[in-house]
Amino acid sequence: MSNPTSRGVAVVTGGSAGLGRAIVRELADRGWDVAVLARGRDGVDAATAEVRAKGRRAHGVSVDVADHAAVDAAAAEVEAELGEIDLWVNNVMSGAIATFLDTTPEDYERATQVTYLGTVNGTRAALTRMRQRDRGHIIQIGSALAHRGIPLQAAYCGSKHAVHGFTDSVVSELTHEGSAVAVSIVDMPALNTTQFGWVKSPFSTHPQPVPPIYQPEVGARAVGDVADKPRRRTWVGESTVGLVLGTRVAGRFMDWYLAKNAWEGQFAPDKGSSTTPPNLWEPVPGDHGAHGAFDDRARGESIQTRALRHRRGLYSAASVAGVAALAGVVKLLRR
Repeated sequence: MSNPTSRGVAVVTGGSAGLGRAIVRELADRGWDVAVLARGRDGVDAATAEVRAKGRRAHGVSVDVADHAAVDAAAAEVEAELGEIDLWVNNVMSGAIATFLDTTPEDYERATQVTYLGTVNGTRAALTRMRQRDRGHIIQIGSALAHRGIPLQAAYCGSKHAVHGFTDSVVSELTHEGSAVAVSIVDMPALNTTQFGWVKSPFSTHPQPVPPIYQPEVGARAVGDVADKPRRRTWVGESTVGLVLGTRVAGRFMDWYLAKNAWEGQFAPDKGSSTTPPNLWEPVPGDHGAHGAFDDRARGESIQTRALRHRRGLYSAASVAGVAALAGVVKLLRR
C-alpha cells in the first residue's frame, strides 16, 4: 500500500523523458508515488531514481504502449509493487516531421499506434481496474493540435484529434453508468521537450515546436493542478487558447495563416541538424531528461495557466466588479 502521507499511486506513460519526465517530477513533488512506463530502460531508471530521491516510492516498467497486452501486464505489475492505481496519465507520443505523402505508411501507422492507440491501451488498463472500484482519475495529454492540424504533422495531429473523440465516448459511457471515475484532457501548447530532437525527419534543419515555446514544467504544473482538482478540459498556454478559439470563429483564416506560418515555424536554422537518432521504432539509449534544445527561447511561465490556478480569486474579483458596475448604472438611472 502507499505511504501514509502519499497522495496515492500515479502512472505516467512516456515518463522517461520530455513532458512525461516533468510530470513525473511534479507529481512526486506533490506527494504521489509514481510508476514510470516507457520503452527506454535508461530513462525509466533515471526517472524512478528521481522520484525516490524526493522521498516517494517508485516503480519503472519498460514497455511499448502500442502493445495492449503488455500495457495491461505493466498495470498489474505496478499494483503488485505499489498498490492500487489512483491516477493514470496517458502522455506517451511518437511521430515524424514530414509531409503526409513523404511519411511512409509504416511510419504513419507506428506513430498512430503509439500516440493514439497507446492512449487507448493505457485507458483500458486503468479503467479496467478503476471502474470496478468506482474511483480513480485518468488524464489524457492532448494538444492544441487536436483542434487544428498543421502541416508536416499529419500523424500526430490525427492521433490527437482521435484522442479527443475517443475520450468523449468513454466519458459518455461512464456518465451513463453513474461512475465516479474522472477523465480529463489537458491540451498542451508547443513545449521545449526531447520530442524535437529525436522526431523522425527527412529535413536537414533541426525541427522545433511552432513558437511560442513553453518549458515542459508549465505543462506539468497544469497536469498536477488537474490531478489535484479534476477538470474535464484544460487548455494550457495563451497560444493554445488562441488556436482553439481562432479555429472556432475564423476557420478559413486559420487555414491560410497556418499554411503560411506553421511550415517554416517548425524549423530552427540556428540549431543545425539534430544529432539524436529518431525514436519512432526504437528507444534512444541514455537519460535525456525533460528539456529539448530550446531553453534559450522557451517561456517558463504562462499568464493563462497562472490565471487558471487562481481562477476562484479572479471570478470573485470579476463578480465584485460586475456588482459595482451594476450599482453605478442603477445610480445613474435614478438620477
